[in-house]
Amino acid sequence: MPLVPLLPLFHRFNREYFNGALAIGSQPLLSVRWSDGRLRKTAGFYRRGLRVDGRNGCEIVLSRPLLELLPQTATESTLCHEMIHAWIDLVLQVKESHGPNFHARMAAINAAQNQFQVSVRHQFPVPKTPPRWWAVCPRCGLRSPYQRRVHRAACRQCCDRHYGGSWHASCVFVYEPASPEA
Repeated sequence: MPLVPLLPLFHRFNREYFNGALAIGSQPLLSVRWSDGRLRKTAGFYRRGLRVDGRNGCEIVLSRPLLELLPQTATESTLCHEMIHAWIDLVLQVKESHGPNFHARMAAINAAQNQFQVSVRHQFPVPKTPPRWWAVCPRCGLRSPYQRRVHRAACRQCCDRHYGGSWHASCVFVYEPASPEA
């Protein structure tokens, strides 16, 4: 499905589900855009801080690679999800991820319409990428897939079992390339 312009959708949702609180007149309090094609693991995100253009501000970014192949309802539910995060941050001024304010607004939006469903986690098909590394515990031999090496990461099972849940150097993972190319 071709990508839809996000700003008209943002303004419609802002009027219908957020009482216009995410804009002053026709000027949104944040930028809303499609990703440049690199966002491939998550459908979207809201962030506060530096934008891509280097200016301060907040933005919602939706994944072009994931959402362009799905029905428009996937874009609508993802945008609405991220708008809830923006509303909690900019309007309520509360530090919360998927807490009670998020769940209450999500339930209200889902009850107000039946075109799409906002959820905490999406169920969109995300292409699996093979691991670049295997993290191997030197104590128990547990092998876990990793995309990058994490400095001083340790086997939780061995730390729990042998050291009362405290991190210990004897449980620090040893990384092995997952394939000859890695």
